[in-house]
Amino acid sequence: MKALTIGIAGGSGSGKTTIAQKIIKGVGEKRISYLEMDAYYRDLSHLPLDERALTNFDHPAAFDTELFVQHIDMLRSGMDVEKPEYDFTIHSRKRSTVRVKARPVVFLEGILLFENQYVREHIDIKIYVETPSDLRFIRRLTRDLSERGRTTDSVVKQYYKTVRPMHQAFVEPSREYADIIVPWQGYNEVAIEMVTSRIEQSLAKREEEESFIVPPDEDIKEAILKQ
Repeated sequence: MKALTIGIAGGSGSGKTTIAQKIIKGVGEKRISYLEMDAYYRDLSHLPLDERALTNFDHPAAFDTELFVQHIDMLRSGMDVEKPEYDFTIHSRKRSTVRVKARPVVFLEGILLFENQYVREHIDIKIYVETPSDLRFIRRLTRDLSERGRTTDSVVKQYYKTVRPMHQAFVEPSREYADIIVPWQGYNEVAIEMVTSRIEQSLAKREEEESFIVPPDEDIKEAILKQ
């Protein structure tokens, strides 16, 4: 049986990573393979640095979806993957990779996770994080200044040029595909507990179903006696 696949989407700065970390902690890190879509931006090292900065990083074409999908399929099938590492300060992939081990749960995170039909159809539980736009912008600004070597001016310009319009064109419409919508403004532990409980129930059901799979060379009676 393929791994249980969880996907969490929502606008940039919505709190996806925070919620993902809380859910992963609740379910147990050793049971989860984690892939963030941000690691799968296309490598732009062949372009001059000033040209890389002009890329629309909020459009689906900015992502190496082919590799992302390949790694999802591998993890779901029980195979480890080498996840790329992305350097946001120079808009390019690093030479190093991170090994992600195959585990019972595959947890995916990304702004455009539900935009791609193939990815969407391989997610068992789809979570969309809904956060007010002003709060999302403040969080994004804070993150980009402290973690990605950006300037305030560049963050503001990018927000109006690509982030906001791409959110309206691609991210927000994908909300309709969500199984669970989580309102998030920095709290909502009830929602976290509900999602964690749902995952635990799904895992328990899968484990129960697997325990009753009859080996090909045994009859049903012998298989039941072994339970």
